[in-house]
Amino acid sequence: MTKTKLTLKDVALQLGVSTATISNAFNRPDQLSKARREHILAECDRIGYTGPNKAAQILRKGRSNIVALVLADSIPYTVSDPVASTFIKGVSSILQQQGKHLLLYAGDSESILDVVDFVDGFICYGAPRNYKLAEELARQSKPAITVDFDIEGLPSVNIDNYNAAYQIAKKAISPGDHVAILGLRLIESPSTCRIYDSPLIEVQTSISHRRLDGYMKAIDERQATISNDWVWHIPESERSFAKQAAKEVLNSNPRPDTVLCMSDIIALELLQSALSMGIKVPEELKITGFDGIEEADRTRPNLTTVCQSSAGKGEMAAKALLSESLESTVLPFDLKIGETVSAQKLSLIHI
Repeated sequence: MTKTKLTLKDVALQLGVSTATISNAFNRPDQLSKARREHILAECDRIGYTGPNKAAQILRKGRSNIVALVLADSIPYTVSDPVASTFIKGVSSILQQQGKHLLLYAGDSESILDVVDFVDGFICYGAPRNYKLAEELARQSKPAITVDFDIEGLPSVNIDNYNAAYQIAKKAISPGDHVAILGLRLIESPSTCRIYDSPLIEVQTSISHRRLDGYMKAIDERQATISNDWVWHIPESERSFAKQAAKEVLNSNPRPDTVLCMSDIIALELLQSALSMGIKVPEELKITGFDGIEEADRTRPNLTTVCQSSAGKGEMAAKALLSESLESTVLPFDLKIGETVSAQKLSLIHI
């Protein structure tokens, strides 16, 4: 038998008080004495009433104290990724300080229209796998900010990915080097593959293509070479995909002198594979990563990489959203020159 849901009027009638008194007990405790409020809440609990309808309250007040974090990928993949999980911690720390709640929204969901009426704003972290979500974000009216990609008309928080890739590649590449690139989400393909002449994902929204352009500039300036079949697309920064690309690049003939990787996860998998094959790093193969994850600090030889503060990026995005800032922010980054490029002592360069 289905139990009838109690309304505010039903409860007020049973308790012999006004609907305003019931509402104050739940939502405005300063309007009642402590004893009276506790008595009303106890009576509500006794009869099975849990308070006014939250959805209706949100629609009426226009505020929910909930911020939606729209992810690039699925929730399980995102929370297992060290860069993304650190970013989420940064966002949640600021929201918690301000009494706000965080809603994770998968980038492969069908539509943000499912939640748009129940959140106060959106942080979009990376281009969503279902790009329809980005298009809907651009059209909706609530505060929104993007991170690690751009939507025209919305503020963003990024590092200068083009310059970061250029700077790290310039440190690694020697004149005359044969260079390979292990890229991340360069084309629309669910598999690890060489990109050849495949059409690239929309360049304007993709940090991967900014990094690719930065690498190419450094390759040109250092008078190094890269053939059109030495750029790999890896669909996710995940070890199984990276392992396949590492195997292919290390078994190339000739083998490249330098490999530029668009994430530390990819670079670490390549490094492990190279060492297991007896390839000397950096004497026979130089490797760079991107992100500056903790695991890269523990690796021997130390990984050369771009270090960005993912937690700081998350904090900045949350602060900007809550203040409804319309300004975009470009954050600094560091170059960590480790033993995968130079046998000399580890150095850190702030840019």
